[in-house]
Amino acid sequence: MFDDSRLEDPDALAGIDAPLRHLAQAGARLRIEAGQADLSTLGDLGDRYRPRAVIASGPEARLIRAVLEPSCPVPFVAWPMHALPAWVGPLDLVIVLTDKTYDPDVSGTIAEAVRRGARVIVACPEGSPVAEQAEGPSTTIIPLRTGDPLAAAIVVLDGLSRVGLGPEVHIERVAEAMDAVAESCSPHQTLATNPAKDLALTIGDDLPLVWGGSVLAARASRRIAEAFREASGLPALAADAGDLVPVIEAARSRNPFADPFDDPDDGLCTSLIVLDDDSDDTVVLRTRSQLLALAERHDVRVRTIRHDAGNDVERYSVLLLRGLFGAAYLSLGLTPTS
Repeated sequence: MFDDSRLEDPDALAGIDAPLRHLAQAGARLRIEAGQADLSTLGDLGDRYRPRAVIASGPEARLIRAVLEPSCPVPFVAWPMHALPAWVGPLDLVIVLTDKTYDPDVSGTIAEAVRRGARVIVACPEGSPVAEQAEGPSTTIIPLRTGDPLAAAIVVLDGLSRVGLGPEVHIERVAEAMDAVAESCSPHQTLATNPAKDLALTIGDDLPLVWGGSVLAARASRRIAEAFREASGLPALAADAGDLVPVIEAARSRNPFADPFDDPDDGLCTSLIVLDDDSDDTVVLRTRSQLLALAERHDVRVRTIRHDAGNDVERYSVLLLRGLFGAAYLSLGLTPTS
């Protein structure tokens, strides 16, 4: 059962200081990685060398695809496996992201890309065996110091935007937006002013459904649902609207007179978390309206996480961080007391 009093208890909050501090430092980690990266060697990826296709593998490769696909002038593939597709060759750009200092599979992928003559960008821990093995005339290494896959992906996106392969990123603006989330979701903020605590309170005794209509919001929804599952040990579903409809229709009606101490399962209802990144796509708007109307008909509580400022990367980062802060407070409220 969810104990909301723990969200205001200084001693209880001290118990999750480490994960909260990690989330709060997201902006600082991004600045560190951006400060380390020397992207000048990517200059020839512009007019002089335009790749036939871009292929990315590793953590957050799908985020890079979600950002690039609407504007990238060449085909982009997020590749989930270590071995490269058979068609990759000298005309292509291969991006490899890893937070591991040593990984034979990653090193093998990089070596294979170099052997085929592809241009390679590697984001990996600074001074690691992976970095040493990746060095070469056709390889650009982005050294990572913080081990943050999101920060690494944003730095890579910034590099690609500078050579015309993606939209502008504005790293400092993204970092400032992350700092603003950390401030608003600080443990020192009360339930009345902290959106992450309010989110945890909303879903504390429910099974959460998470929906994002745009490609980036959908990507964030899956990351947030993973965090909810880890925090609660209960199912949390992120899916397309068509897959959520039958779950909403089967939702248990809320009983305002139920006593959760007598029958804990009686209070286990469903909540819908909507991630709104201000998409103006007519399909997204229509689908969201239909989902909200369906939730109201079936007594499903709705909580919207919205951010309508900045570019795609900023909106994604803010939505994701707010959800992850909410998961941290959810874990605290569900922690059994001794």
